[in-house]
Amino acid sequence: MSSRSLKIIGVAAAALLLASCSTPSSSSSPGAAESTDGGVAVVALSDEPDTLDPTIANTFVARVVFTSMCEKLYDANENLEIIPQLAAELPITSADGLSVDIPLREGILFNDGTPFNAEAVKTTLDRNITLDTSSRKKELAAVESISVVDENTVRLTLSQPFSPLGAQLADRAGAIMSPTALAALGDDFGTDPVCVGPFDFTDRVAGSEINLAKSDYYYDKDKVKLDGVTYTFITDPNVRSANLRSGEVNAAERLNASDVETLETDQKVEVLKADTIAYQSLSINVDPALSASPLASNPDLRRALELSINRDALNDVVFNGQVTPDCAPLPLQMAYRPEDITCSKFDPDEATKILEESGETLPVPVELLIPARPTDQKSAEVIQQMANDVGFDVTIKPVEFVSALDAARAGQFEMFLIGWSGRIDPDGDLNDLVTTGGANNFNQLADPELDGLIAAAAAVTDTDERQKLYGEALDRLDELKANIYLYHDSWFLGLSGITGVEYSSDAIPRFKTASLTE
Repeated sequence: MSSRSLKIIGVAAAALLLASCSTPSSSSSPGAAESTDGGVAVVALSDEPDTLDPTIANTFVARVVFTSMCEKLYDANENLEIIPQLAAELPITSADGLSVDIPLREGILFNDGTPFNAEAVKTTLDRNITLDTSSRKKELAAVESISVVDENTVRLTLSQPFSPLGAQLADRAGAIMSPTALAALGDDFGTDPVCVGPFDFTDRVAGSEINLAKSDYYYDKDKVKLDGVTYTFITDPNVRSANLRSGEVNAAERLNASDVETLETDQKVEVLKADTIAYQSLSINVDPALSASPLASNPDLRRALELSINRDALNDVVFNGQVTPDCAPLPLQMAYRPEDITCSKFDPDEATKILEESGETLPVPVELLIPARPTDQKSAEVIQQMANDVGFDVTIKPVEFVSALDAARAGQFEMFLIGWSGRIDPDGDLNDLVTTGGANNFNQLADPELDGLIAAAAAVTDTDERQKLYGEALDRLDELKANIYLYHDSWFLGLSGITGVEYSSDAIPRFKTASLTE
């Protein structure tokens, strides 16, 4: 892969440049139903979130819930450009790139009435950097210190220029928590989280639901029409679809592509599609001390595995042709993605040849860990059949989603079918996932060359230079084959009895302006 010049859109300080491919970006209720104030929207999530502590949380479904209750310094608009949220404007960076001032909005209160100010922001960011269990450390690794300039300005001092900073602060690293609640709860903040947001946490019933109520303190509460939002956990997409049609839920995320045609014939249901920045991959444990599979120590075997997989057939069989087959983690919408990425073609004969010449006893065993969800099971079975046809012996191990993540982080797997919801800067799709010590580096990958390329790309501001470095990083990833990237997702959000829901390429439904319909 070599660098190519790309058309860049929406340049902003520390920002990534993406074009949205989501249609539509907001909902309008089907038929002639009129919206009404009040009521609680019921939203079906595909998994149960992990902790509701933004410093620690790692699941996409937690990001969905945070959007309703924990606003950030920055957000992404429908074109995935960075915009201020709790910040008053985009980051102001010094000429040497080592000092960043963030002006804050004034007159804002947390959902417990605590004033939002620079001290509160410093408290959260310090916690993100220093807490032993923090998942935000890599995301903010360039931040050496945070200081209060005045009541409404914080200054971040950096160890090196860091282009992805704005994008990181538009995600959980920028979700600001009430210092009052942090002082009271400490490590237990996730049991009763308090942030700034249109809705406030009420309670959580493990294995069942999370309940939020309209905030009395929210600065924009006049725009909030719902009395609350209940997030319920329904792992089976067929059940989510059935509950949507029956009216038991008002919104259901990640519906089966095969169900969309039927749902669209239902006058009570509206379906929104997001061509997302998310991707799905096979993550291979490359630490022989933790994995018994020969794939751990042999990149040629990992290459044979990739050659055995027909991405187009996987798309057709499992997703009705709705996803975008690909072999790289950077989405097609991303300006930093090289234009000349060429994926290895499906070649079972070559895969068989590699296995036969490897000296390994055939078939080559590998256990495939998957989240216990119907779509993942179906995908795994298709991959299993393809791989076994060329000389592998794939066994499938379904595990509850959060438990599967815990096992993967501990290195207790051989191969893991896992997705990533995508980020609006390429650093967010690479750094924490494939560099040494990353919180989501399930592979146990430790490659100094790759680490150096990704660090260098984050430290430069020139778009062409960043693109060149990311191209080299993708080349190195392709050589290592610790991840076999499969496709970029298309996700479908079903709506019933609700309007005003925003939905774009980050695939996070937003309910701030939503209202139920009569």
